This record gives sequence, C-alpha cells and structure tokens, in this order.
Amino acid sequence: MLSEAEALDAVARAVAAARAAGADAADAVVIGEASQSVTIRMGVLEDATRSEGTELGLRVFVGARSAQVSTSDFTARALAEAAERALAMARLAPEDPYAGLAPAQLLARPPFPQLDLFDPDAEMLSAESLRALAEAAEAAARAVPGVSSTEGATASAGVSVAALATSHGFAGAQRASACSVSAVAIAGEGEGRQRDYDWTDAHHLADLAAPGAVGRSAGERAVARLGATRLPTGPMPVVLDRRVASSLLGHLAGAMAGPAIARRTSFLLDREGERLFRPGIRIIDDPLLPRGRRSRPFDGEGLPTRRTLLVDDGVLGAFLCDSASARQLGRDPTGHASRGVGGPPGVATTNLWLEAGRRSVADLIADIRLGFLVTELIGMGVNGLTGDYSRGAAGFAIRDGRVAEPVTEMTIAGNLLDMFQALEPADDLLLERAVNSPTVRIDGMMVAGA
Repeated sequence: MLSEAEALDAVARAVAAARAAGADAADAVVIGEASQSVTIRMGVLEDATRSEGTELGLRVFVGARSAQVSTSDFTARALAEAAERALAMARLAPEDPYAGLAPAQLLARPPFPQLDLFDPDAEMLSAESLRALAEAAEAAARAVPGVSSTEGATASAGVSVAALATSHGFAGAQRASACSVSAVAIAGEGEGRQRDYDWTDAHHLADLAAPGAVGRSAGERAVARLGATRLPTGPMPVVLDRRVASSLLGHLAGAMAGPAIARRTSFLLDREGERLFRPGIRIIDDPLLPRGRRSRPFDGEGLPTRRTLLVDDGVLGAFLCDSASARQLGRDPTGHASRGVGGPPGVATTNLWLEAGRRSVADLIADIRLGFLVTELIGMGVNGLTGDYSRGAAGFAIRDGRVAEPVTEMTIAGNLLDMFQALEPADDLLLERAVNSPTVRIDGMMVAGA
C-alpha cells in the first residue's frame, strides 16, 4: 500500500509525463486499497480473504478533446507510455466544449480540513481478531429462538489511499480506514423460511456496533418475518423504516445531479427553488462531518467541499454540478465531483441525511387504521425522467395504530413528486451510514398485494 506521499508523487509524475508528451492539460488520480475479511457460517470458518491493489488513472486534454487511461505500473517508462496512449486516444476523440479541468481560481488550497478518517487500530486488525468479531455476530444470530440457519457473518477491515493532481496546480491526498461486521440469518423451515440481515460499518473500530448486537438483530428480524401474508390492494399510508427510507434520498440526489439536468433527463428539471416537501423539511449533504463515512476535504476535481442544503424548509436547493455539467448549465461547480480511475468525474453526494421530525414512530402510526410498514424494498422500479415509482416490498401490516403481522410479496407505487409532498419524518434519525433517514410516513400510496 502506498503512503500518501508516495501516491502524491505518482500522480505528479503522471501529470508531468502527460505534459511532456504534448497534453494541453491533464489530471491524475491514484486509488489504493488493502483489505481482509473473515466469514463464519454455522460456527465454522468458511472464507478468509486478503486483497491489495493500487491503480492510477490519467486524463489528458488536447484542445476540447480528452481521453483517459489507467495503469498499475508507476515506473517512469510505464507512465510515459500511458501518457502517449492517452494522447493518441484524445486526438481521435470527438470535441467536447464543456470538458476540462475545474476552474483554477476555485481550487481547494491547503491546509485541508482534518476529518479523522484513519484509525490505526482498524488498519492493524489481525485475521484472528476479525474471526472473533465474525464468530460473535454469527453465534448471536444462531442463538435467537426460531433461527434455523445462517448465511454467515463477515468481519472486514482495510485502508485506502487516494491522491489527485492536476496540471494547473492542485495536489491532495487522503488516507482512510474502514471496518465492518455483518450477519445474515435464516428463520423457519421449508418453503416458509425467511431471511434478514444487519450490519455495522465505520472508519474507527470504536464506532462499530457490538458484533453480538448485529447478529442478534439479524436473527430477530428474520424470525419476525415468519408467517408472512399479504395485504389487500388499495391506497393506504405507507411507513418506510429508516433503513429503507434512505433510498428516497438517493433518488432525490440523482435527480439533482448536474449531468441529468444538462441532459434534461431528470424529473426535477426546472424545479429548482420550488417547494417539493412540507415546510420544515431539511435534507443535508455534509462532506466535512468528522468520521463521516464519505467525508472528504476536496472533491474529485480538487475543489473544496462544503455543507450543502439540498432541501431547506421544504424548498429544493441548487443542482449539484461537476465542472463539465456546470459549464453546460452556465453556473459554477458545487464541489460534488466524484472520481475513479476508469473515467471522467461524475456527481455524487457524501454524508447525506434527512433531518428528524418531531413525532415518535409510535405517534406517526397511531392514527393509521390499515397501513404498511416497509422494512425491505426489492427491485429498481424508479423512472428518473418522470419520477414514477414502483418497487417490490416486504414488512408488516399496521392495524389500528400498531405494528401487526408480517407481510411479503407486495408492491408499493406512486410518483416521487407526490411522495415528497406527503412525506413526514419521525424523530428516530441516526447518523450511522453514508445516507441516513428517520422513519418516514407517506399517505396515499398505492399498495398491491392479495
């Protein structure tokens, strides 16, 4: 695994090689990762893996033409050859008047914010320690009455290094650790079996949930689904458990992405500044959250990152742009560029959440005579152009204000614009993942079942 200094040296040499080969401008990114994991199933070691790799992506510009190549060989000769290949490809590429590096005057400057993303204890976890974590999670799942088997429990840990350099003056690197524990439990026998899961992940070992709690939760969730039936078809209140409600934020962010707006393929087109949610609703993206799962001091183009309100008091904020989509839309980039080694920057959020409401989950469902509490969503039935929404779902009936019998093989449908208008959040928000939401209630959705 490269150090941050070594990664910075590699991207600087790659950019210099591109300029020497004749590129008008260039940038390079290095991403290195090392990880190991251990899986336990039915008390027996099932798998133990370790992986390590580092790759460099070089992007070059010749006028309005560009191309990108990648390599895992950082020697001077290999970087020179990569630069020549990229230049040859760029000269054959079509012109793109919007492509180019980020505006120089907007680049992030050191010192960069320190976000506490690296934990040496997580990096140094041994295979034996990971095995102990996985064994604790799997044993806790199997100990839940009604659990008949498991698909295993896995513990993993690793470290990553990313560095970016541009030919117009930016250079930065970031090192982060990661660790996780997950478990999948199976309850019941025969055709009536049910499965469910739980997991915890963090940069710091101390921030992980206890492995026993993860396994026990997986087991209890699986057992609770035994004997599932169906609800009648018709419109009714739908309550999305916080674990699945976060998917709505992904649909919102995707529709706010500059490339989708520029292509006119977003259901939020021309809705910037409109009230899409109830008054008081706020949706926040914060890349500077200490220990946040996707925190970063600069984006994939070297621009500074900042806390952004996607929705404020129910009103849709500004669209999220990388430099290319910003030029196409005639505005400034927003610091949301995301970059890999295999292609040009795109747009992505970082630590995204819907602020909690004021009512408890119990209060949120207290007046529902018949409704559907969704704990699992299946499929990808969302039309990004129109906002039409239809997904398979499972969970529990809500009867007379209380959570009742398990329900499966259901479909919920609506339109995201209508769903956003009706959405009411509960007060149970936890900032434990990259995208977080409290439980939310949406009245008037169509539910299809028996």
